[in-house]
Amino acid sequence: MRPPTPFLSVDRSRVEANVRRVAGWAADRGLALRPHAKTHKSPDLAAMQLAHGAVGLTVATVGEAEVFADHGATDLFVAYPLWVDAERAGRLGDLAGRVRIAIGVESPEAAAQAGRALAGRPVDVLVEVDTGHHRTGVAAAEAGRVAEAALRAGLSVRGVFSFPGHSYAPQGRAAAARDEAVALAEAAAGVRALGLDPVVSGGSTPSLAHSDASALTEVRPGVYVFGDAQQWELGACTADEIALTCRATVVSRGPGRFVVDAGSKALGADRAPWATGFGRLLDDPEARVVQLSEHHAVVECSSPPPLGSTVRLVPNHVCNAVNLADRLWVTEHDRAEDPRAAQDQQWVSWAVAARGRKA
Repeated sequence: MRPPTPFLSVDRSRVEANVRRVAGWAADRGLALRPHAKTHKSPDLAAMQLAHGAVGLTVATVGEAEVFADHGATDLFVAYPLWVDAERAGRLGDLAGRVRIAIGVESPEAAAQAGRALAGRPVDVLVEVDTGHHRTGVAAAEAGRVAEAALRAGLSVRGVFSFPGHSYAPQGRAAAARDEAVALAEAAAGVRALGLDPVVSGGSTPSLAHSDASALTEVRPGVYVFGDAQQWELGACTADEIALTCRATVVSRGPGRFVVDAGSKALGADRAPWATGFGRLLDDPEARVVQLSEHHAVVECSSPPPLGSTVRLVPNHVCNAVNLADRLWVTEHDRAEDPRAAQDQQWVSWAVAARGRKA
């Protein structure tokens, strides 16, 4: 029996198809796949990804790493330019005693600090490179200098990594992948000059299809596992590949519009400047969520559904929606149907175990 609305519904058959598809894509190109688990925060889904050939998991925080280590993951990369203080050093040291663990650094100062704080604990580092997103990371030409500082600090340098976040833009996916390939090739050359054989880690869900396998050794997409309205709008996934929706009940309706009981506290509030709404309807591609408050979503469409009916909303940014939920409700084939039939579906729940682990 399903939970009351609003809740996040996962179509297991679509999730597994997405996991298989991207695992096969990476294997065909000789690339290691290290999916970003901040998207789903679910040990159940992580186990599925690892069972289908992922070499390990990417996480955003030490807290997320701890959760996945507690649930059996053995190879984790915190893809974030950490400033390693004493508290995080202790936690990383504990992790290093039971899993293979790596973190990001982006400056000689951060590398030196990590070396002092970790004091010989077996934690690898990867140098973050800015390939065009202009958020964090060093210029490609500086990667060797940061790696050298890390070596001087007594750290083991695994390689270089990037996040081509400028792929989250219309017509930006292929260009971002090209930028990443060029910059990472230069960065990797700087690290090889130190006598190392670096891992070259990159990729994002929107840029994945355009990634240059000759420039990378590893890819770290995250959103591909579920899809969302942003990826749908960018062309990085199709409606048939969207595996997570927010089930919501119609509580008000009028000409050309209706309101459901899922607002920003269920869907998340992200809306990119180019996005055409705050979310979409999986079963009505022309409909858009045009207004969002905490517990209301206003949807414009040509044929509003009846009061009391259930709809499937596609969040703009699935990572944020998942972080707002305690559990994901999973059914083998999530179907659009009337509420009485939906009660007959078989549901199981997956804990969003890494929810809220921000530090």
